[in-house]
Amino acid sequence: MAMIEFRGLTKRFGEVLAVDDLTVDVPAGQVTGILGPNGAGKSTALRLALGLLRPTAGQVLVSGRPYARLPRPRRTVGAVLDGEGFHPGRTGRDHLRIQARLVGVPLSRTEEVLEGVGLTAQAGRRVGGYSLGMRRRLGLAAALLGDPQVLVLDEPANGLDPAQIAWLRGLLRDTAAQGRTVVVSSHVLGEVARTVDRVTILQDGRLRWAGPVGSLTRPGECLEDAFLRVTSPADGAGSGARATSPARCWSPGGPR
Repeated sequence: MAMIEFRGLTKRFGEVLAVDDLTVDVPAGQVTGILGPNGAGKSTALRLALGLLRPTAGQVLVSGRPYARLPRPRRTVGAVLDGEGFHPGRTGRDHLRIQARLVGVPLSRTEEVLEGVGLTAQAGRRVGGYSLGMRRRLGLAAALLGDPQVLVLDEPANGLDPAQIAWLRGLLRDTAAQGRTVVVSSHVLGEVARTVDRVTILQDGRLRWAGPVGSLTRPGECLEDAFLRVTSPADGAGSGARATSPARCWSPGGPR
């Protein structure tokens, strides 16, 4: 089964060390959340995994190979990193048809993914008139065209309404249940807690914690509290000292 392996991954931008000797596995059959404060290196790590950046040192393997050496990379990995890059004058359906040719799948797959993300009724509209949520769903449809074994999503719930977020949560969990690898980077910790099986926390480019989400949280703690504890200064000062509030947090182990 496809998985992602970060091995001593390092990336410098001049004097800035964006990712620092990152070694961690993202297993198949689970939803893994990549978490961290702004500037922690999350997006850089994902772009390195997708071959969009060249590492300074180390490597990322997808199904045992660097992304650039996958025989059919877009049939192996589907990704949404920014939700943009659409031609505003094209319809959603035309955008996906072009992508289908690039991926090497039948055009009939376009209609399948449109239905899957709930965009069939809007597929004939120009993308320039799409809402943010519709653009996010169109990006997800493009990522799903190749029926990939690995799905990488950066802030996938951005712009979605509550019903769409619940639908996305079900999609991600169903995808993982099929034995596929799902990676989600997000700042919405309450939704992450309802979705993920594992958490990888980065800070200042370094790995701070990785493992099952249930092992991260202490009794009476929610994911937000655990995240603040792990990423707070060593003396416990600042935001990491916040108290748990059941009204504020959703705890892992509750209903999804």
